[in-house]
Amino acid sequence: MTIRSLIAKVAHQEDLNFLLTNRIPRRLATQFMGWFSQIEQPLVRDLSIGLWRLFCDLDLSEAKKTRFRSMHDCFIRELKEGARPIDADPAVLVSPCDAIIGASGMIKGTELLQIKGFPYHLQDLLGDSDLVDLYRNGRYVTLRLTAGMYHRFHAPHDCAVEQVTYISGDTWNVNPIALKRIEKLFCKNERAIIRTRLAKTGHIVTLVPVAAILVASIRLRFLDVLLDRSRREPQVIPCNARFQKGEEMGWFQHGSTIIVFAPEGFALCANVQEGLRIRVGQPLLRLP
Repeated sequence: MTIRSLIAKVAHQEDLNFLLTNRIPRRLATQFMGWFSQIEQPLVRDLSIGLWRLFCDLDLSEAKKTRFRSMHDCFIRELKEGARPIDADPAVLVSPCDAIIGASGMIKGTELLQIKGFPYHLQDLLGDSDLVDLYRNGRYVTLRLTAGMYHRFHAPHDCAVEQVTYISGDTWNVNPIALKRIEKLFCKNERAIIRTRLAKTGHIVTLVPVAAILVASIRLRFLDVLLDRSRREPQVIPCNARFQKGEEMGWFQHGSTIIVFAPEGFALCANVQEGLRIRVGQPLLRLP
C-alpha cells in the first residue's frame, strides 16, 4: 500500500476524519498554519509542498510561475493567462471559483440545505433582513473548494460590489463529513457577505465565501480595510468596486466554500449538478 492510498483510506474513515480535523484547537491550529505556511526557508517550503502533494491532487501545470517563495505562495497561486476561459453569454452568471458543486437549487421560503437532511435559514447565514427577503424562494449554489484547487475567486458577471459584511466566527472543517454532523455549520464559521449589483440588469447577486479550519483568512483585493477577526459584531463595509465578468475579486489562504445567491427567476444551468466539478468561468446560473 502506498502512502497516498493509506492517507486516502484514513480520510474515508469518517469518525477519524472528523476527529482529526475538528476536535482539535481549531483557531490555534489555523493561526499556526497561517504562520507556518509563510516560512520562506527553502527546505521547509519544499517539504511542506511535498507533504501537501501526498494529501491531495495538486496540479501546478496551469500556475503562472513554477517556483514559489513558500507553501502559502503556492496556495494562493495565480494561473496562466487564458487558463480559465470565461463564458461570454450575457444571460449567464459564471462560477466564481474552481469547485465541487454541493447543495443547490431553489430556496424554500428562506430555508436551504448545507447537505441533504441538514437545513439552515438565510437569516442565520446572512444576518440581513433585506437580503433574506430578496432571496426568498430564490436560487443558490454551494461551491466547495478542495485543498489542491485554485484558491482565487472571480466576478460571476459584470457587476459592482456595493457592500461587504464580515462576520468573524469559528473554523469548523466544511467537508461533507462535517456538514453531516454539525448543524448550521456555514452559519457558525467566519465569512464575508459580498453584495454585488449586476451592471446591466440591476439584479443583486451575493457571494458568501466561508472560511474553515486552517483557512480562516479571506482576502478581498478591492478592500483597503482589514477584516478584523477579533470583532464580535459584524463589520459592515460600504464600497463601490466595479468588476468585469471573470475579473479576480480575492482569495482564500487554502480551500473552503463559496455560496452564491440569486433572486427568484434565476435558474441553474444544466451543468450544475451536485458532486460534479466546475471551473472559474463556466456557466452557473441563467438570468431571468
